[in-house]
Amino acid sequence: NTATISSISFQLFVKLIVCWQEFKMETQQKYSAHTMIFRSLKRSHEMFISDLMKPLPADPIRFLISTHAISWSKFLNYTICKLIFRVSTTKTSSDECRMKFKIMDEYDSVKDLPPVRSTTTSLAPGDNIDTTPANGAVEREISQTVITGGHPYPSAPGVQLSDSTTAKATPISQAARDQLNRSLPPSKDQLDAQKYSAGISDIKGKSDKSTALVKVQPSSSQLIARKASSLPKPQWHPPWKLMRVISGHHGWVRAVAVEPGNDWFATGSGDRTIKIWDIASGRLKLSLTGHISVVRGLAVSPRHPYLFSVGEDKQVKCWDLECNKVIRHYHGHLSAVHGIDIHPSIDVIVTCGRDATARVWDMRTKAAIFTLTGHTNTVATVKCQAVDPQILTGSHDSTIRLWDLAAGRTLTTLTNHKKSIRALALHPSQFAFASASSDNIKQWKLPKGEFMQNFSGHNGILNCFAVNNENVAVSGADNGTLHFWDWRTGYNFQKITTAVQPGSLDSEAGIYAMTFDKSGSRLITCEADKTIKIYKEDDNATEESHPINWKPDIIKRRRY
Repeated sequence: NTATISSISFQLFVKLIVCWQEFKMETQQKYSAHTMIFRSLKRSHEMFISDLMKPLPADPIRFLISTHAISWSKFLNYTICKLIFRVSTTKTSSDECRMKFKIMDEYDSVKDLPPVRSTTTSLAPGDNIDTTPANGAVEREISQTVITGGHPYPSAPGVQLSDSTTAKATPISQAARDQLNRSLPPSKDQLDAQKYSAGISDIKGKSDKSTALVKVQPSSSQLIARKASSLPKPQWHPPWKLMRVISGHHGWVRAVAVEPGNDWFATGSGDRTIKIWDIASGRLKLSLTGHISVVRGLAVSPRHPYLFSVGEDKQVKCWDLECNKVIRHYHGHLSAVHGIDIHPSIDVIVTCGRDATARVWDMRTKAAIFTLTGHTNTVATVKCQAVDPQILTGSHDSTIRLWDLAAGRTLTTLTNHKKSIRALALHPSQFAFASASSDNIKQWKLPKGEFMQNFSGHNGILNCFAVNNENVAVSGADNGTLHFWDWRTGYNFQKITTAVQPGSLDSEAGIYAMTFDKSGSRLITCEADKTIKIYKEDDNATEESHPINWKPDIIKRRRY
């Protein structure tokens, strides 16, 4: 019937459309973006391949004439080119025009500079110059010229120069030269030469004639030998050797302090006692008990008969050494106290500890003046000095903070370290300090805390660092190694591995604290084998027996 026929025809029409779309999709291939870009580049390359290897024309006028751009279809272009060529050949060549424009564009500001003065000038100011030659002959004056035309530039290979292309010169009078030389300021080389030659003249006492060793030509183009830059060579230091081993503590020795008179030193230990020893003989003079936990820090006052001690029992004690008892307690720390230092000029002490703070105390009234906050982890070490920054702290958060004591706030935060900072050391005579960490020992310049250099090579957990007046720096580590450094260059001139006390484990070779005595000739170390070791310089060592094996390493001088 009619409905069936219409439905069949509709289905055939739909199938026909589907087949046509499939045929169209098969004929049209789909390409990726990479293929399309490659084809576009290929078409561009084929478009310009005919001009790819042709050299650039030297001159547009010659290019038009050499390529015979005079076809019948370009008769007008030929006529114009012929007219231009005739005009250029009658007046000047196109190359000369091009050179003149180049000189005007690039060298106009320098092509008319005043000439160099040809007379020889004495180094010493006020000296009389004798310009008469020794043989009586008259010196010939060298004529100075100034370029006023174009540079010599032939139009083609083998073509000789003409009057229009030759460089022209105009002589300068002597009066003009002198006037220009008097108007120009003296150069740095002339000033340095005058300074040095004046010193020689003063020494010899002659002012009538020049006493300069070398006569310098006042020219900006003269060659002066410059000293090659080089790294400073390290100072020779005699090697250090073990002098004495002192036993007496029953726990790890964690702190040491030397009396300002250099007669005795005090040590604090894990056995909760403080012992005072004679430096010369190493004999025990006194034992102080009072702490109920490990003693972690000691400091002896240079102006009072006081000894200050801190420990893991959160206590800060002031001992009167005339009656050998505690006379003051400073309360405020919320956890173990790890370090203490005394201000060198005012009656103030600064302590630091596990509560991530450094606290400033009035020595006499026991009042807490400031609580210096800002560190985010244990503050392991603190140092004081008489000028700003008066307080320096190193923390386990791998930062160093320089503090303003008057305002009680941070001046500078140094974030160069990547590991915990357990020790700081101020140089006795230079305005600088060093920080010891597991990643590096870094040297800093005060007051701004500018980085100077790294002391690299001591691998381990560095617990202590010290430096003396002879620029000998020492670092001690948990593995029992001592490294001796030259402060100025960072050269490691000696390495020592400490020997543990008989009966101790090899793992008890750690070095926890160290200091030089007031003379700088004795090094006192506190170790994990419950002993105190004293080192001194080898008196028999010479530069021949222990030469400097120095190889400059430029890579180690980093900027951070």
